[in-house]
Amino acid sequence: MKTLELGSELSREEVLSSCLTWSQQFSAEYPPCMANHLPMVLVIMDRAGAPATRMEEFCEQYRVANNLQLVTERMAAITPQNWRDFLGQREREADFRAFFAAEVAHRGGRDAARHYLPILYEGFAASAIHAFMRMAYAAYTNNDTEIAIALAYWSSTYLCLGVADGSAPTTREPLDVLKYMYGPDAFRGVKTEIDLLWHNMRAISGKSEFGPVVNMLEIDDGTLARLANASLTLFASTEDFSALHALTGAHWLRFIEPYSPDNRVAMRYFWQAISALVPKIGFPVLASREQLDEWRNLSLPDWPELFAEALKHSMHGASEAEEHDLSLTFSASQEFKLYGDRLYQYVTARRLKLI
Repeated sequence: MKTLELGSELSREEVLSSCLTWSQQFSAEYPPCMANHLPMVLVIMDRAGAPATRMEEFCEQYRVANNLQLVTERMAAITPQNWRDFLGQREREADFRAFFAAEVAHRGGRDAARHYLPILYEGFAASAIHAFMRMAYAAYTNNDTEIAIALAYWSSTYLCLGVADGSAPTTREPLDVLKYMYGPDAFRGVKTEIDLLWHNMRAISGKSEFGPVVNMLEIDDGTLARLANASLTLFASTEDFSALHALTGAHWLRFIEPYSPDNRVAMRYFWQAISALVPKIGFPVLASREQLDEWRNLSLPDWPELFAEALKHSMHGASEAEEHDLSLTFSASQEFKLYGDRLYQYVTARRLKLI
């Protein structure tokens, strides 16, 4: 295993680059098929102003706390002709990394992403949308190595929940799609062999009643804003771990847009994936407009205080809680800049236990 040693003379950009390079020796998942958030959290810590010493410490803490695994040895070559044959095969991660490294070297990172993402979008649930997260942060940082790794991650964990067939949409409102999930009895009491998000998503997608979901949403120029609002409402109403991924995912859709030939396709499969999580969340009662407004009008910490608290949480360790505290704070702050909705401050402050 490579070691990480940061010199005091490094710039912030060099610190982040060194930490990311060190993190790339590890698989995109750790046992039992949990998403490795380290590369994305490092970017967030850098943007939040974490000192180099803390980022170095966090790398090692995260590795130990989560038992990160080195990427396994390659098995056999994957080519442009056969790569689809191996989608969803986690044991081929190293082969996919080699394949996409060559594709990125040949095409450039952005063009490689624009070529392969339209196919991968049908498997949007890959690693419970964490492959999408890694791709989004790779795009955000314009890092070709990370783009290749993200495409490999997405390919090796590819999970299709059903393909759109062009049926006429039934609503412009993302919350209407979520509410559909409350109806069929088939979505209740579903058991999985292991309680991982993507196992739950896969189990729900196996129900015939889930088939129409991917076609339901009418997508237009206002859809991304409606997805963001629906995701914010869902998380504010529940504080649920799965709903947190809806809020952050709406932000990642903006990251990935320049690397996506048609982001409407990404939106469609993203919301299908979030809909598959409604049973896992527990068919929650959504907060009323009056309740949401009451939360918006509370006295709330400002963003510098929220970031300081999120970084303080990261000082306690490198567990799943800390990584999601940082992810939420960053995404919520960025969405607030765009939409100006104080509910983003509220949900972040509540997650960080400041209110």
